[in-house]
Amino acid sequence: MALPDGVLFKEGRLTLEEFEAVKRHALDGYLLLRDSTLPVLKSAAEIALTHHEKWDGSGYPRGMRGKAIPILGRIVGVADVFAAVTTERPYGEAWTLEEGRELVRRASGIHFDPICVEAFLENWEQIVAIQDYFGPDEIPGSASLAS
Repeated sequence: MALPDGVLFKEGRLTLEEFEAVKRHALDGYLLLRDSTLPVLKSAAEIALTHHEKWDGSGYPRGMRGKAIPILGRIVGVADVFAAVTTERPYGEAWTLEEGRELVRRASGIHFDPICVEAFLENWEQIVAIQDYFGPDEIPGSASLAS
């Protein structure tokens, strides 16, 4: 919501300014949602703010580490990266589901909460079934599945 399509769908490398806009979108999304009184939008605000934090503390916007990252952000972080690499983008071809799964597995304990990765891997058949059901071109919001 807070990232211009021109940046989100840009072919090729981002400029430094564009990359800073990408990094800002987590905070911008949070600011758009934080004042809602609806619990689902409060959760969405938390997800927006924390889905790019990394287990090892190297993420953004606040450099949170480990269990300091709210669980919703940790869960969505795994899903976001998996969706990003397995969805066709102007700047790159989609990886196979197996390649995406391997990326998530390798990033356990570095980028992702190991418990969230374990849950992701244990539910692999359901993930594949969802992908099969929707197909790569029919996933609702696939143009902006990952941010």
